[in-house]
Amino acid sequence: MKRAELVPATPSGIDRAVRALAAGELIGLPTETVYGLAADASNPEAVARIFSAKGRPTDHPVIVHVAADNDLSAWAAEVNEEARRLMAQFWPGPLTLIFPRAQGVLDLVTGGQSTVGIRCPSHPVAQALLKAWQGGVAAPSANRFGRISPTTAAHVQTEFPEQIALVLEGGPCEVGIESTIVDVSGAEPVVLRPGKITREALETALGKPVRLRESVSQTPRVSGALAAHYAPRTPLRLLSAEDVKPALERARRDGMSAGVWVFQPIVGVEADLAPAEPDAYAQVLYATLRRLDAAGHGVLLLEAPPHTPEWAAIWDRLGRAAVGSGPDQRD
Repeated sequence: MKRAELVPATPSGIDRAVRALAAGELIGLPTETVYGLAADASNPEAVARIFSAKGRPTDHPVIVHVAADNDLSAWAAEVNEEARRLMAQFWPGPLTLIFPRAQGVLDLVTGGQSTVGIRCPSHPVAQALLKAWQGGVAAPSANRFGRISPTTAAHVQTEFPEQIALVLEGGPCEVGIESTIVDVSGAEPVVLRPGKITREALETALGKPVRLRESVSQTPRVSGALAAHYAPRTPLRLLSAEDVKPALERARRDGMSAGVWVFQPIVGVEADLAPAEPDAYAQVLYATLRRLDAAGHGVLLLEAPPHTPEWAAIWDRLGRAAVGSGPDQRD
């Protein structure tokens, strides 16, 4: 099978990536969250290639990535005081902010909405590319729509062997799950997607309560908000520790092998052990799901994490993965 070229993030490699973007091609871009499928955010043909490669609905917006010193006026019509506080505290970093869109921002980028999502990633390779590019880069996660996000360059090579010009090598992603998304386009900030930056951290930065969106049907639409997302092709079940062994025994009686991921060893159960700390768990979540998914099991049995605020982003990803799992959900 052909594989997209893996390019070291040297000055010459960054230059090659910039030239590929200028030519309207797609590249694999490392960020601290997950690898992105990147294109020139001002080129409608290039952005359309993202949607085609991913199989992504065109009303599903993509996030614009900018360098640390980028002038947001090309993308955002207004940057209010709350947005400035969050940018000062968390940019560069794993936080996407939803702004009123500026004139000229492509409808493909915004999903036809009046808002646009913008992020300033902290990964040094992403920053080097963005500074050299001197513009906005549209970069949703580099995976087929609805499937498991990539956290290594090899994941991107496997996902898109022919559709992209190159993948910049940036090592394993430090965070491992997608950015927190906060809507700052209205009267009050609203968390639209949880991530490493928690609701509590946002409230501390703003000195006020920050509410969560009550329904995914509410506008604006944002990446990763569908009920089925981040999903393996193997059916995935979330279970209590006590239910893992009985579920495994049922799978065996049905003639199926099972991939098992638990926090503590269970007598009589062959399983991988998950990190007990949420940041460490997030860092390996997608790589573990990809490995288990590729192993040919009939079912994946995962011990559910604690129901505490620091695990909120993990619960969000696992819940959507379970809903979307299975061969017919996204193919």
